[in-house]
This record gives sequence, C-alpha cells and structure tokens, in this order.
Amino acid sequence: MYLLAFAGACVLVAMVPGVGTAVIMRQTLRAGRGSGLAATLGNETGILAWGLAAAFGLSALLVASQLAYDVMRVTGAVLLVAMGAQALWQAREAAPARKEGVVAPGRRGPYLAGLGTCLANPKAGVFAMSFLPQFVPAGHDVPLTLVTLALVWVAVDLLWYGLLVRAVARAGTVLERPAVRRRLERISGVLLIGLGVRMAVESR
Repeated sequence: MYLLAFAGACVLVAMVPGVGTAVIMRQTLRAGRGSGLAATLGNETGILAWGLAAAFGLSALLVASQLAYDVMRVTGAVLLVAMGAQALWQAREAAPARKEGVVAPGRRGPYLAGLGTCLANPKAGVFAMSFLPQFVPAGHDVPLTLVTLALVWVAVDLLWYGLLVRAVARAGTVLERPAVRRRLERISGVLLIGLGVRMAVESR
C-alpha cells in the first residue's frame, strides 16, 4: 500500500516543471524523440544515484556540508547558464529541420546533459534525503525499502517524461518550422538561464 501512495506522490512531483523538465524538453525540441529519451535516461540515472545515496546515508554528507552544497549549487548553475546561452546563440539561425532517413545525432551529449544537471543539483540530493524516508513503514528494512522507493521513483519519472517526449516529438511538423524553432530556442535559453541564476542565488 505504501508503494501506491509513494507512486502517486512521485507522479505529482514529476508533473512540477523543473530543471530536468527544461533540459529534456530542449533536447527533444533540438534533435527529436531519441535525444529527448537520452536526456531522460541521463536525468533518471542521476535520480537513481541520489536515491541510492539517500538509502545508504551519503546524502547526509551533502546536507551537513555547506561547502559541498555550495560547490554543487554553483556548478549546476554554471551548467544551466551555459546551456541557456548555447540555446540563445543557436536561435540566431534556424536549426536545420530533421528529415526522414537522416542519421540521428549522437545520444551521448543529451544523456550527459541530463545526468550532469541532475547530479550537479544539490536540491535533488536534499529532496531525496527528505522525501524518500517519509514513505518507509515502521518495522521495514530501511536501506532496502529506500532502494525500492528509489526504483519506483525512477520508473514513474521514466513513464511521465516518456509521454512528454512523445507528445513533443509528435508535434515535429510544426516545431521544425524555422521561425518556430528560433522562438523555442529563445524560450528554452531564457528558461535555462533563469533556472541557473535562481540556483546560483538561492539558499538551502
């Protein structure tokens, strides 16, 4: 029963737009469904890492160390601002439309973008440390239950982002128009820079 309650909470968390959503959406808009899914897998690898860290107490080090928290916060902010600046630069000219039969770009870049922004976001670690333990029933093995909850969290995220990526990719005909792509690049660039600035200035 606690797993159902936790899965429901994960759905609500996934539906709230954040850093992961912005990165995944941008990769999908830039290079299609495959890149969006690669970014999703990268993001969820990071989520799983934070979940496992919470299960084995490693996230407590992040909570206890202000220096570690600040270093990760600034690193994550720099990554987001750099990605936003890149999007604004690319918006100066329309990206070439994707065509049938053309080999899709590599997936390593989108995967690392999703993974890097997740791992460099200290809020994700603190959230995992405070969120997961709330759903551990009394009397259960805590590390094992936390690992199970982390896996459920990742599964829910994969389902939600997979549907989101599919919806965006299916709108490809409209999104591939040069004017639309320029506008979307500008919007995603401003959004990523805004998220980066917010991460840089916000406290715990």
